[in-house]
Amino acid sequence: MQERPKQAMRFYAAALAALWLSACSTAPECPVCPTTPATSSPPAKTASDTVADLPADRSVRPMQPASWRDLPGWENEDLSAAWPAFLQSCLALSKRPQWPQWRAACEAAKPLVVTDQATLRRFFEAHFRPYRLTNPDGSTSGLITGYYEPLLQGARQRTAKFAYPALGVPDDLLTIELSAVLPDLKHQRLRGRLQGNKVVPYYSRAEITSQMQKYADHALLWVDDAVDLFFLQVQGSGRVRLTDGRMVRLSYANQNGHPYRSIGRELVERGELTVEQASMQGIRTWVRANPGRAGALFNSNPSYVFFRESAVNGDEGPNGALGVPLTAGRSIAVDPRHVPLGAPVFLATTQPDSAAPLHRLMLAQDTGGAIRGVVRADYFWGFGAEAGDRAGKMRQQGQMWVILPPGAAPRTD
Repeated sequence: MQERPKQAMRFYAAALAALWLSACSTAPECPVCPTTPATSSPPAKTASDTVADLPADRSVRPMQPASWRDLPGWENEDLSAAWPAFLQSCLALSKRPQWPQWRAACEAAKPLVVTDQATLRRFFEAHFRPYRLTNPDGSTSGLITGYYEPLLQGARQRTAKFAYPALGVPDDLLTIELSAVLPDLKHQRLRGRLQGNKVVPYYSRAEITSQMQKYADHALLWVDDAVDLFFLQVQGSGRVRLTDGRMVRLSYANQNGHPYRSIGRELVERGELTVEQASMQGIRTWVRANPGRAGALFNSNPSYVFFRESAVNGDEGPNGALGVPLTAGRSIAVDPRHVPLGAPVFLATTQPDSAAPLHRLMLAQDTGGAIRGVVRADYFWGFGAEAGDRAGKMRQQGQMWVILPPGAAPRTD
């Protein structure tokens, strides 16, 4: 590990010459990308096809001033259910000098009684202003998907049963924040490795799995199911029950820099599944029926996620990109180029695989490698099988309003 600082400096010097390497955001990959069919909205398409990457009409601002009356169901929303998540955002935002506008609102929130709905509504209406999120083409609807924290079975040592390693970050993976070179590239990171004096892309998933012996020393622990491990990488974090009964958490630590490709989309394009079958559950069923082909399917997604281990603190959720624990049913992952991390967001969508309304105040507390675009969010459903079932089925259209304090001017680019 002592050679790492020298490598990092050399990598920094080479970064501008190596911008062709893959760059992605800081948080987990799109939690529901495996469910996304080939003809769907942004996550299923290549980066050049997403709304975020279309030539923008500069006359269309991503945040349009709105009124509280525009938020469907605002008057009946249970704001007390969102209050703990809001206070978590305040903990992070109040420590950031670049966000002085939030201090007054967060200070005013401290003495409030969270069960008093009328007081909470007056608080938000007094200290915040809503802005409708609008795509570059002027549309106001976008894709809303879901993610969750799965449970896996694991062990500290490899055995015949526990044969699949959850890897920590390898020593030769180099990462640079591109904003250190070009400020306009905020939230973008570059990954690679040194080959002699040259910076080259890091190994793909297929290359990593083909030389897994090289990574054995970086195994945090071993799990008993390859498809569970793959979906753990897709979700970004999960809990693992060890053979002694203890529970630990594995959370996203880094990624190999290769773009994510949906294996659900891959199966649809091959004609192996229909669009309707390409849910997380449908993919799992296909893998169980085709164990000899599972490895090749996984390798069709060149992206590979590395983890860090931490303790599980009761029912507390995993930390998101904001650095605070996610709250089931109240935290979302967003594209931070368009939605400030930590901000309240009013979401108007429908329940998974349903037309039943789902209108509620959320907090933008996470990001995702495939969460790209203005009106785009991943809804955190929480921990366990039930949450996984709902997340796997969620692929709805929705509208979003970001809620900002006065002085936090909406972005105009």
